Amino acid sequence: MIVVATADFELYHEAVAELRNRGVDFTTVEPGDPLPERTTVLITGPDDDVSETDISRVTASGDEARRAVDEALALLRGGDGRTIIGIDPGTRPGIAVLAGETIVAAFHVPLADAVSVIEREAKDAIDPLVRIGDGARLQGAKLINELQGIPIELVDETGTTPYLGTGARGMGDVLAAVNIAQMAGEPIESREITPTDGELQRIKSRSREESEDNRTIDEELARRVAAGELDIHEALDEHRERDS
Repeated sequence: MIVVATADFELYHEAVAELRNRGVDFTTVEPGDPLPERTTVLITGPDDDVSETDISRVTASGDEARRAVDEALALLRGGDGRTIIGIDPGTRPGIAVLAGETIVAAFHVPLADAVSVIEREAKDAIDPLVRIGDGARLQGAKLINELQGIPIELVDETGTTPYLGTGARGMGDVLAAVNIAQMAGEPIESREITPTDGELQRIKSRSREESEDNRTIDEELARRVAAGELDIHEALDEHRERDS
């Protein structure tokens, strides 16, 4: 059982709310009070005096409550607590965050928002590692090249997208990200991709679909979109400026 033992009001409030939201069995005590016999993991603040040394302890400040609960759950379930972020790349990447073997968060966001989500989830995490699938080459390369200071592995994502039954529509990218997070890959620091003619054509076709004036960007702008220098809307704006 998880026990919250802290005099830090913010940590107490946020940790208790997080544990309740997840349906976790827990209790609270005052720092220094005897612990319940079933205590397995303690959540405390850095200034809380807890004398027991044979119980796993997670220390956090008030704004780290979610991270503390993630770590406590990983310890409770016997994992090492390492944070692994799996990514199924695409125009809306699926992102899954695992602490040990426990899925603690999942996201399905536009590509433009993905780096900030990943960096936020890796911040203050235990030994974070990003694993990204090798499909959607252009979008994957953009993420790899923009992520800084986090170890990255490139994973063969063959077979990672599961069959989706009735009612599971839209979950495929996130479930694929979970599978990717659980597979070892090859360390990578950057990835340079030369877009194929087909990929450039798809970018140009997408620009036409998303423009309000039935506009198609040229190949130069399509290459810049492929390289991650521009998103499709910025490329359309630049194309309009050239015509004006």
